[in-house]
Amino acid sequence: MTKPLVLSFDTSAAHVAAALLCGDDIIAHKVEEMKRGQAERLMPLVQEVLAEGRKSFADLDAIGVGVGPGNFTGIRISVSAARGLALGLGIPAVGVNSFDAIEAGLEYPAVPVVPGPRGQGYLSPKDGVPYLASEEELIDIMEDGALATPKADSLVVQIARLAAQRYKGSPARPAPLYVKPADAAPPKDPAPVILP
Repeated sequence: MTKPLVLSFDTSAAHVAAALLCGDDIIAHKVEEMKRGQAERLMPLVQEVLAEGRKSFADLDAIGVGVGPGNFTGIRISVSAARGLALGLGIPAVGVNSFDAIEAGLEYPAVPVVPGPRGQGYLSPKDGVPYLASEEELIDIMEDGALATPKADSLVVQIARLAAQRYKGSPARPAPLYVKPADAAPPKDPAPVILP
């Protein structure tokens, strides 16, 4: 029986990361810190990871992708890439949120938190809806226990491991996990008039 091969990638924060999982073993992975340029760098990085693992797109059984929360544009980049690859290759794509990925990599009890804007953080209560917590709330939680934030190399590895567990269950297509609306807003100027 061949071991399933899962490619995962994530651009939900100031990084681009990819990992290749064969069975239980990570056979290749790369992480690059970057604030801009994830769209241009994602596919070359994925190809580098595949080459390092001596595999090709045709060898893949599934794709795992980080769906956030986090950077609005970064999440759109990786989710659209995963959906396009999955469609083109005829394999499932599995969306994995950062809370599950952080929790899967924990070695001690902690509350998973994804850094948000202005000192805030995204939290996901058990059986609840994720939300953006204030800096004060995060401080209160730290007084009662530990907070666990994502590290790009661990995050992409856990995304691969969770995708490997979930892909046979006919998962829904990956969708971004946006907790708050994008900071960008439509222009306030009136639309231009189109002359006949």
